[in-house]
Amino acid sequence: MENNKYFFAVDLGATSGRTIIGSIADGRFSLEEVTRFPNNLIEQGGHYYWDIYALYFEIIRGLKEVASRGLEITSIGIDTWGVDFVFIGDDGAILRNPRAYRDPVTFDAMDDYLKHVISKKEVYDVTGIQFMNFNSIFQLYAMKREQNTAFMQAKKILFVPDALSWMLTGNEVCEYTIASTSQLLDPRTKQLDERLLASLGLSRSKFGKMVNPGTVIGVLTDEVQRLTGLGAVPVIAVAGHDTGSAVAAVPAKDEQFAYLSSGTWSLMGIETPDAIISDLSYERNFTNEGGIEGTTRFLKNICGMWLYERCRLEWPEEVKKLSHPELQGSAMEVAPFRSIINPDDQMFAAPSSMIGAIQKYCRNTNQPVPETPAEICRCIFDSLALRYRQVFTWLQEFAPFKLQTLHIIGGGSLNKYLNQFTANSTGATVLAGPQECTAIGNIMMQAKAAGLVSDIWEMRAIIAASTEMVKYEPQDKAAWDEAYHKYLEITK
Repeated sequence: MENNKYFFAVDLGATSGRTIIGSIADGRFSLEEVTRFPNNLIEQGGHYYWDIYALYFEIIRGLKEVASRGLEITSIGIDTWGVDFVFIGDDGAILRNPRAYRDPVTFDAMDDYLKHVISKKEVYDVTGIQFMNFNSIFQLYAMKREQNTAFMQAKKILFVPDALSWMLTGNEVCEYTIASTSQLLDPRTKQLDERLLASLGLSRSKFGKMVNPGTVIGVLTDEVQRLTGLGAVPVIAVAGHDTGSAVAAVPAKDEQFAYLSSGTWSLMGIETPDAIISDLSYERNFTNEGGIEGTTRFLKNICGMWLYERCRLEWPEEVKKLSHPELQGSAMEVAPFRSIINPDDQMFAAPSSMIGAIQKYCRNTNQPVPETPAEICRCIFDSLALRYRQVFTWLQEFAPFKLQTLHIIGGGSLNKYLNQFTANSTGATVLAGPQECTAIGNIMMQAKAAGLVSDIWEMRAIIAASTEMVKYEPQDKAAWDEAYHKYLEITK
């Protein structure tokens, strides 16, 4: 990288994390991974925790590596998964490692809260957020119910990216996009809702000041400067929720697009100026999450390549040794639409055997039962593409504009077979790429804060100029139309 402005991105997922440096020059961006590390889920005493100190250590390690190269860092930005949070005590110390969203204490908390505290429809009408048992509101309710010591003693509650920024700067904020995942935020006011907080025995003062992406949180503390060898580098509130950063990196040319963030899980949605909260969005369980520049990410979670990944773990060693293109290529030799499933059926959430669950679903719906890895893979790809069509059709009903293009971003953007199936099924032109969308969105938001780009559309123009997108046009319309009618019958 020859440009003298470098941006340091921390991108943390639920299984691994990495630090990255990026720069912008001549209308294009460049990225370089600095470090990569595991994010280990800790099981102890019947609960699951994240090691917040290990994550902080890895951030410091990445910063030290960059300092050792003599690079001058313009700013730092952190994005993570959503919903989880850290408790800070009166003495300014972390009260204990944060609970992880997979913690079993939340399994019945949502139903209990919605039955005894505030009704499901009332919560949705305020927040517009889809219901998942691990949303922050239900985690906090479960902790209140069990009289959790950290909950009872907390002076401040900081979402994970905000907690890490606080560890670097000493300043407490509540970044908008990550707060929107909590099911405590009203997207109309863009503030945490006082009634929902009161239902948990909490006040607004327990949380940091609400800030938007692009805000300077503070500069590195003297301690962090000493540990890393860096100076007073600013820490920027990027889109702290990783999906918010990913969607910021969609290389669209105008607003008339839908996006599919494709990976283990798929998120399909549109970007709108305002939240869409209605009886129909409630019925279809769509969510309204915060985006950059005050936008809303109106989307639906879809079970993605989780199905394929879980099956791959069960297949014999000789199948596991096949590359993804080899295995997926063999699936293309199998008759299409022989067996179809609803990828979001509850039986696929966490089965002891994913292969067994797929076969049982097909048996229960009087379809041929897929037996070979190729047949199972084909079943998964066909079914995902058909589910994408269903959600895309719903998005067209909700969108205040005509959807012209579907952008596929993330790791799944490399899956040429599923990308083509998605174009065939939805009837939309599909543009695949970039793969590294979360890190790109993080760095672009820092570049905006530094004055190198003016707005989201200039960001997206630079991303488009720097990315080789692959175009997929719809094919075999009649066959996919017939398959979709079959899918609707099977899944109704």
